[in-house]
Amino acid sequence: MSLWTRITGWMVLLFGLGYFLLPLLGLFEFSLKARRGVYSLDAYAKVIGDPEFQATFAYSVMMALVTIIIGVLIVVPTAFWVRLKMPWARPYVEFITLLPLVIPAIVIVFGYIRLYNTSSFLPLTGTILGTNILLAMGYTVLALPYMYRAVDTGLRTIDVGTLTEAAQSLGAGWFTILGKIILPNVLVAVLSGAFLTFAIVIGEFTLAALLDRPAFGPYLQRIGANKPYEPFALSVIAFGITWACMGLIQLVTRFSKHTKAAS
Repeated sequence: MSLWTRITGWMVLLFGLGYFLLPLLGLFEFSLKARRGVYSLDAYAKVIGDPEFQATFAYSVMMALVTIIIGVLIVVPTAFWVRLKMPWARPYVEFITLLPLVIPAIVIVFGYIRLYNTSSFLPLTGTILGTNILLAMGYTVLALPYMYRAVDTGLRTIDVGTLTEAAQSLGAGWFTILGKIILPNVLVAVLSGAFLTFAIVIGEFTLAALLDRPAFGPYLQRIGANKPYEPFALSVIAFGITWACMGLIQLVTRFSKHTKAAS
């Protein structure tokens, strides 16, 4: 590699880092100016101490956990069965899982409202529980591309056919195969999809706002319209949560590689 190529590579890297980091540094610096003339964490203290922040964040965390469970229950058996018995269906399944990236969330939520309103055969929007179920399903749809690809990538690293045949020869049923053999072998991939799902749910606005649920995304929008510094602090917190999830994915992946190497 020539010297000029290395210099060009470093210049592109530094430009990219500056393009992303400088606005974030400006955001963080402004969030510290809640107290006139000095830097302070007053905006963060007000946000964290706000009961509405605590309630909305706890609600979004709960919905994220529910979404992860639903996603795992749907995606793991589907990806396993497609890889084992229906390889011809793989392009069609991948196409279906990519649809949430093409169809806007606002289209999905208006479809839910139109189909499950109080005058329909299944009036889910008429109760809090029903609306929460709709929201969890909507989050599952939005996270489907990331969860499916994470699990499918994990399944590629193992010999699904041999593991299944070995388990069946020992008398294991399908639930045992999925729960005790396949899932532990793709656990890192599932956790990667789970962290991505968590980050998506925490920052999602459209579904929660139009379904009128007390989630973190609508709270971030509301406080941004009424407060000068707290929205910037919330943005930094949300960004930190997202990058924490990405860091956990890298940590879990690296730990898994070290564990396999040691064994």
